[in-house]
Amino acid sequence: MGIIRTSRLIFDYIRRDEEENVEEVNRAIDNLNVDIEKGSFVAVLGHNGSGKSTFAKQLNGILTPTEGTVWVSGMDTSDENSIWEIRKRAGMVFQNPDNQIIGNVVEEDVGFGPENMGVPPEDIWRRVDESLKAVGMTAYRYKSPNKLSGGQKQRVAIAGVMAMRPECIVLDEPTAMLDPNGRKEVIKTVRELNRREGITVLLITHYMEEVIFADRVIVMDDGRLVMDGTPREIFSRVEELKSYRLDVPQVTELAHELKQTGIPVPAGILTKEELMKCLLPLFAERFPGKVTE
Repeated sequence: MGIIRTSRLIFDYIRRDEEENVEEVNRAIDNLNVDIEKGSFVAVLGHNGSGKSTFAKQLNGILTPTEGTVWVSGMDTSDENSIWEIRKRAGMVFQNPDNQIIGNVVEEDVGFGPENMGVPPEDIWRRVDESLKAVGMTAYRYKSPNKLSGGQKQRVAIAGVMAMRPECIVLDEPTAMLDPNGRKEVIKTVRELNRREGITVLLITHYMEEVIFADRVIVMDDGRLVMDGTPREIFSRVEELKSYRLDVPQVTELAHELKQTGIPVPAGILTKEELMKCLLPLFAERFPGKVTE
């Protein structure tokens, strides 16, 4: 069993009237079976309303299944006696960092979680030091979070989760409110934590460029898992992705259009460098002496 596993997971949002009679039932997750390996970087894609954020909230017990089971490190999220331990194992980072930052000084905010866990003071400060270093925010430890950019605030929020020593970090559209530079900053930080610290990362996003370095991509639609594979495998299926109302990275779209015109470009191009490597020999063949490396 992986660090996160779901079996026949179903979740319904139920609306009731004043007398608690059921007025409406909306199924957000429909029979979802997922197994996520420890230490992996998994991206979850889906259009608005696909169920991806509801799935994220299942992973530390913010929501619990209507039917089926979710396990985190072997613990059932429906078991109330395990919720505290589950939330220590699976840390959550949300869209708006202002909703997670509560300290007046960066280092105090990062130490808040471990303090609530009853960690001894000397260990708290060691964790604060290590977490700020891991996200590249040591120089800002004495700053007010209000003075930071959106990307810096999100890195502080990630450091706060890191200080709690989770095995897994679940990021629910963490860059949705950031500018392009802030998005790059946060994704670079998350990739480094995954590679260097071995932390399992589950990234919920709708920005295609953020997932090209993931180990695995899961695509959800109407609460169901509809695609599952490596980034190259997923982005090789451009038309299928579009049928689920999703885009692809711009360079992947360009390569796809070139291929449709008859230019022999392989499917699943993910970066500009890959595309140029494919195109340069073709141009060199057609225009001898005109193309240089």
